Amino acid sequence: MKTSLSIGDFSRATHLSVKTLRYYHRVRLLEPADVDPHTGYRRYTTEQIPTAQIIRRFRDLDMPVHEVQAVLSAPDAQARNTLIAGHLNRLEEGLSRTQTAVASLRDLLRQPSPAEPANIAHRSVEATPALAVTETVDLDDALNWYQGAIGELYATLAAQNVPPAGPAGGIFSGDLFTHERGQATIFVPCADTLRPLGRVSPLVVPAVELATIEHLGPHTGIDRAYGTLATYVTRHALAVEGPIREYYLTGRHDTTDQAQWRTEIGWPIFRTHI
Repeated sequence: MKTSLSIGDFSRATHLSVKTLRYYHRVRLLEPADVDPHTGYRRYTTEQIPTAQIIRRFRDLDMPVHEVQAVLSAPDAQARNTLIAGHLNRLEEGLSRTQTAVASLRDLLRQPSPAEPANIAHRSVEATPALAVTETVDLDDALNWYQGAIGELYATLAAQNVPPAGPAGGIFSGDLFTHERGQATIFVPCADTLRPLGRVSPLVVPAVELATIEHLGPHTGIDRAYGTLATYVTRHALAVEGPIREYYLTGRHDTTDQAQWRTEIGWPIFRTHI
């Protein structure tokens, strides 16, 4: 015979508040065994305590209610474990992002930017034939879009047996930063004329004069290099209108070791020499 508990006793047994239990009933995550039709009083059974404990632990791990429901209603152990593993992977990714952000913040507090950075250079970029992918993208999607575009570019070069003539690069409109949506171009220089394929088409990358700075490591924290470069060109009254450039001197295509990645950021400036 099942032992029945009032909602108050069930709350004490499971450490789930009465408010939470009412919410779980409303969203059908944990429904009481019986509801009095006249008083509305909810009663639970002792057999429901383990389920409540499982729910509590999943919620302590920030698993959304709909995912907890999916786990509890999974048809078999493999399906259930797949759902749980997916959530744990997302937790680990979030923890990694948090650790990276904490390390970056500590670094910022320890090492404020110098008054005049020493690692900024000027260089002229000539017009360059390239293969490119150009689209209007949202800032939140820009990294995933970049990964897809650059993979497509290198695959197109390989399919047509044409070697790249230099490191890949990107051209990013101001709207992408200021309005979180704008035009972005990823390109790979190549000397030969290639057939357009899919999103990939030929492009002559325009000539430009740049002030540059190099960022080492993954794209996390690249905003510091951007800030240093912006401060420099502003102090020296060099900035002109034009899209930001990036050149992936060593990147995902070269190595999976993100610590080895080298990204050159270029800010357009007026011509500083004849």
